[in-house]
Amino acid sequence: MLETIERETGAAPRWSVLWLHGLGADGHDFAPLVPELVRPQWPALRFVFPHAPVRPITINNGMRMRGWYDIAGLDFASRADVDGVEESIVHVQQLLQREHERGIAADHVLLAGFSQGGAIALAAGLRQPQPLAGLIALSTYLPDAAHAGNHLQPQALSQPVFMAHGLGDPVVPLAYAETSVAALRTLGFEVQWQRYPMGHQVCAEEIDALREWMDQRLAAG
Repeated sequence: MLETIERETGAAPRWSVLWLHGLGADGHDFAPLVPELVRPQWPALRFVFPHAPVRPITINNGMRMRGWYDIAGLDFASRADVDGVEESIVHVQQLLQREHERGIAADHVLLAGFSQGGAIALAAGLRQPQPLAGLIALSTYLPDAAHAGNHLQPQALSQPVFMAHGLGDPVVPLAYAETSVAALRTLGFEVQWQRYPMGHQVCAEEIDALREWMDQRLAAG
């Protein structure tokens, strides 16, 4: 089980948000966002921010850092190391199982991620036989989008998806995110797609839109 940082917004939470950080960061990266994101009237939430394993990253001259998978090159068709993606999906499944053991039903869990973490959130979300409350993918893409249907669990299609991206993202070009949105919609996912005048980051307008989207998910639950 990966080490995690946790933040609870109230006693006895019955909802969880599992949030995966980007390459080279750790679980602390998005924890400060919780007070800004959460509305006072929401039910108690448990935010779980895991630390990715430390691994050498080929594109960064083999430097060891926290990452959900290796990156060998710039070609997004084969950018994500398949073995690393599979390993990280297993880690996500373990964390989801722990939430289940703590009394949180699958349909009361949101799976979120930024950059590499968002790629894993989408890849893991495709395979959910028990649908989650939704998937959140920020500044990211769907790994091996052309063959994503090979891993799709039909029940997973009921999971709504929130995706947002920077128009000037130099790390994950907008075109790859747009290709991923198209692939998800072709599979049958409902995707809310947002674009903002920013780089590889998050912005206040994006958080406002995500809050509204989460509000709908929590109300539906």
